[in-house]
Amino acid sequence: MWYVYIIQGIDEKLYTGITTDLSRRLAEHNSGHGGKFTRFRGPFELRYQQEVVSRSVALKREASIKKLSRTAKLDLILSGNRI
Repeated sequence: MWYVYIIQGIDEKLYTGITTDLSRRLAEHNSGHGGKFTRFRGPFELRYQQEVVSRSVALKREASIKKLSRTAKLDLILSGNRI
């Protein structure tokens, strides 16, 4: 299984990504080894997750979430629904 996720750092910025191991990936982000964007913005809180069946589906879902405005992403997080 693959996961699409949104995390939020202490600076309130949102980051969307994909992984096969959500707990490992969150630990990587929190340790400063999760990627350039997240390197200095931790600690992070998992705000949204969605399980999908394949990497291809995960990449498409990630792209669709990244196109959303911040307000729409926050609505997605609050509702837990899929947009």
